[in-house]
Amino acid sequence: MDQTERASEDPAAGDNNSGSGSENSSGSGDVDGIGNSAGNATATATATGWEAKAAGALAFLRRRVTGDYEVDEFGFDPDLNDNVLMGVLRPLYDKYFRVEVSGIENVPAQGGALIVANHSGTVPVDALMTQVALLDHHPARRHLRMLAADLVFTLPFVGELSRKMGHTLACNPDAERLLRTGEVVAVFPEGFKGVGKPFSQRYRLQRFGRGGFVSAALRTGVPIIPVSIVGAEEIYPKLADLKPLARLLGLPYFPITPTFPLLGPLGMVPLPTKWHIAFGEPIPTAGYDPSAADDPMLVFDLTDQVRETIQDTLYRLLLQRRSVFF
Repeated sequence: MDQTERASEDPAAGDNNSGSGSENSSGSGDVDGIGNSAGNATATATATGWEAKAAGALAFLRRRVTGDYEVDEFGFDPDLNDNVLMGVLRPLYDKYFRVEVSGIENVPAQGGALIVANHSGTVPVDALMTQVALLDHHPARRHLRMLAADLVFTLPFVGELSRKMGHTLACNPDAERLLRTGEVVAVFPEGFKGVGKPFSQRYRLQRFGRGGFVSAALRTGVPIIPVSIVGAEEIYPKLADLKPLARLLGLPYFPITPTFPLLGPLGMVPLPTKWHIAFGEPIPTAGYDPSAADDPMLVFDLTDQVRETIQDTLYRLLLQRRSVFF
């Protein structure tokens, strides 16, 4: 029997084959359609993202050219800070140090607050990472106004850049003016003693001075928020200090690390440690009369409370840490 006869005797076979072919063709088309739709959606989203970035960049340039931006009395330029300067720091924060944040909800969404943190790392990168954390991860995207040492503002380029980022001199008058206007102010009471301490003393808090930051909080009635930073101590392990060279250059110290100055400029690249920034429970001061700032015993007690809180939190975070780098 030839093929024509077999087909004529079993007409259903032809129908089934035809139907099967039609179904397969339809199913293949559906899958292709779904794949094409997903690809088109991804391409559209990518294009939209780039368009938004381009539009934002053009709007920023337009504001800079026309002068349509504000700078406050301290030199803070929020437009430049948010759109350019923080953008330079974000890759360090997100990808390099992989900063983990906890307790950021303890920073109020509005009104003044005083952040008090430990200071370390040979180079004060910890202050900058805390600034990124508050802007990018706080629900209210709050700016952090840092109190910096006089030396910062005497350095070429660095001083002007610090002003534009919102930093100002570490003095009570400036701190109180900022707190009264509802700003979040950060102070690092250890100063150069903390950031420049040897690696052998890592995570051991240095003396907090006379408690000037507590006086500022008492006079303005803002909460004090202890902040503990783990990870910064290991970015530039300071093994020694060339004091004569430091004096010659007018610096508080000249560090010797495992990579600097041995590797030259390459030795200035920080080690990629894993960070954790923990914002502690606020310590209220609104219940005190502003004149309490002149009570040395109260100032001492509050200073000691803040210091102990930060130190205890550092020890707890270190016990929880799996590795310096992971």
